[in-house]
Amino acid sequence: MSFWRIGKWLEAEPDDRPPPHTGEDVRLYAIGDIHGRLDLLEQLLGLIAADCLARGPMKSRLIFLGDLVDRGQDSRQVVERVMALVRQEGALCLKGNHEELFLHAAFGDERVIPTFRRAGGAQTLASYGLAQHRFKEMADTDVARWMLNNIPRTHVDFLDDLPDSQVIGDYLFVHAGIRPGVAIVDQSAADLRWIRRDFLDHQRPHPKMVVHGHSITPDIDERSNRIGIDTGAYFSGCLTAIGLEGADRWFLQTGS
Repeated sequence: MSFWRIGKWLEAEPDDRPPPHTGEDVRLYAIGDIHGRLDLLEQLLGLIAADCLARGPMKSRLIFLGDLVDRGQDSRQVVERVMALVRQEGALCLKGNHEELFLHAAFGDERVIPTFRRAGGAQTLASYGLAQHRFKEMADTDVARWMLNNIPRTHVDFLDDLPDSQVIGDYLFVHAGIRPGVAIVDQSAADLRWIRRDFLDHQRPHPKMVVHGHSITPDIDERSNRIGIDTGAYFSGCLTAIGLEGADRWFLQTGS
C-alpha cells in the first residue's frame, strides 16, 4: 500500500496573521479517517479521555472528519458509535467521500457500485450482514437493491444529514480540503469531500487554518496553511486526532 506522496515543496509564503485560535471556551479533538476500525476508534477515544482529564476541567467536543466506512471490518459499528456520540455528547461528524459513495449505493444507485467495490465496499457490507463472497458474485443491480433493502434507514438518514464543513474560530474543519481562491461559503461539496492536488500543493494562506483528512501521509502533515491527519488507520494501525484549545495544538495517535 502506497501513501499519498506530497511533491517537492518550495518555501511557503509568509502569513502575518497571529497563530490560529479556536475562539471559544472549548477543547476540541478532531479525529481523522477511521474506515471501519472500531478497535482504533475505541483506543483513541480512551487516549482523548485521559488527555482531557490531565489538562483539567473544560468543555470538550469531538469532531470526526468523515470516512467512517469502508476498508476496515466494522463500518456498521463505527457508524453506530459515532451516532451515539453525536446524540449523547454533541459530537460533530462531517461527510467524507466514502459516505457519499455509500449513500448513493444505499439509495439504490447501481452506477456507483463499481467504485464502491474498489473503495472497500465488500468489508462495509459484510459488517451489515452480506458475506463477501456473495458481494463479489452479485451483479451491481443486485448489490444496490440489497443495500436499499438492508441498510438501516437510521444510518442512511444520519450520514445523509452530515455537514461538509465546520468553522470554529480560526479553524476550518473539512474532509478533503478546499478550492484555493474560493470563499468558504462558495465551496462545492465535491471539493470539500474529494479535492487533493490543487489543495495540497497550494502554499498561500487560506481564510482559515484547514484541518482535514482524506489524503494519507505516513505521519501528521502540518503545513503553514493546513493540517492533514489521515495517517491510513485502516492499514497502518495509526489513527490520529488533533487537540485544539485557544492557540494551543497537540496530537494523539494510536500505536504511538
